[in-house]
Amino acid sequence: MTYCVGLKLKAGLVLLSDTRTNAGVDNIGRFKKMFVYEQPGERVVALMTAGNLGITQGVVTKLEQAVKHSRSDTEIESLLTCDTLYRGAQMVGEAMREVQKRDRAEIEAQGAAADATVIMAGQRKGGELRLFQIYTAGNFIEASEDTPYFQIGEHKYGKPILDRVIRPDTTIDEAVKAALVSMDSTVRSNLSVGMPLDLCVLPVNAFHAKTQRIDSDHPEFKQISASWAASLRAAFNSLPSVKL
Repeated sequence: MTYCVGLKLKAGLVLLSDTRTNAGVDNIGRFKKMFVYEQPGERVVALMTAGNLGITQGVVTKLEQAVKHSRSDTEIESLLTCDTLYRGAQMVGEAMREVQKRDRAEIEAQGAAADATVIMAGQRKGGELRLFQIYTAGNFIEASEDTPYFQIGEHKYGKPILDRVIRPDTTIDEAVKAALVSMDSTVRSNLSVGMPLDLCVLPVNAFHAKTQRIDSDHPEFKQISASWAASLRAAFNSLPSVKL
């Protein structure tokens, strides 16, 4: 399993993913779940994946091949050359449907699940910040002011902090902290989600990704985790007792 979260703010986009894959309690590995493509000053697009690893790697490979070929031939449509990021989300959905059509029956015949989801985020010059969630069937939804974040994978443990904190006018610094607390809560409660983490920030109109790998000994993450745990204990201890 995995956990990825994408936040859409007026100030930019914040993305965070773990790197753990789990095919059983004794078969745990690390695989990157975040992929960033950019044309400096023109466009930046990021993907995060969850679900069947074979499916998601197949989808990402198809999209990356198109990006690679479009760098030398602008007539080739890719995430970096498509007219709109909405069209980019359609391309992710098309790749998902193609890989599902090719591999799903065989995967399920072996007793495994073939479901997969993708979060796509980015901005092109002259366009707005966009955040999409693409489903197994290739259909997708877009984030809005009413729903300014998406989660994929093992999302339930990290949702409460996002519901309480994230608003369109939340600052990037606050959103990064919220995303890290959300991930820390998930890592503590689910063994199928684990370090290291990949953090990506896409400031509005920058058309450039700020990325960082966060390991278990990352000083600020350790401090956030410890401070959040201490604050929760203090808040719990301050609650009134119920008279029986």
